[in-house]
Amino acid sequence: MFTGLVESLGTVRSLADEGDAKRVVVEVPPSFLENAPPSKRLGESVAINGCCLTVVAADGVLWSFQAGHETLAKTNLGRLRIGDSVNLERAMPADGRFGGHIVQGHVDGVGRVAAIDSRIDFSDYTFEVSAVLAAQMVEKGSVAVDGVSLTLVRVTATSFQVMLIPHTLAVTTLGRRKVGDEVNIETDVLAKYVAKLISGARHE
Repeated sequence: MFTGLVESLGTVRSLADEGDAKRVVVEVPPSFLENAPPSKRLGESVAINGCCLTVVAADGVLWSFQAGHETLAKTNLGRLRIGDSVNLERAMPADGRFGGHIVQGHVDGVGRVAAIDSRIDFSDYTFEVSAVLAAQMVEKGSVAVDGVSLTLVRVTATSFQVMLIPHTLAVTTLGRRKVGDEVNIETDVLAKYVAKLISGARHE
């Protein structure tokens, strides 16, 4: 489980096809090495742009991950290019501080940046999403965009708006996104369960 508080940015250093999957090699920051001794790096779960992947190899600052066909089809990881920056977050330890919201690292789909309204102290970002995803969002609720925990300011049938402070823009990939860019979307898991329960009640 993750919390949507991005720890750092990594850089994609290589991409290689492995059948219908892809190996993604990311250069991680020194802080990742400090917090993870060599014996505990392999098999660790790391959210890459909000998508939970497993470390399959670690050579110094170069960590390798395998993304399966389902991941490549339903997230923006299939469109990564060498040199791209990605958001990184380790799985939350049992004694860790819960600063964001419950993020599973299971991306529900992709959205697109529809508009960016930059102001003096913050920026309003509007994202287009499917009606299915929008139905699982509520104003003042939470959503993970490229793995970043954000508060929903406004929700329509096919879009939502968030307000990003300068810190978030500076330390995550969201500050580099442009209109038209794809982003990974994970809706609040609690909203999914409520929707499932309501749907089941209607069919009884």
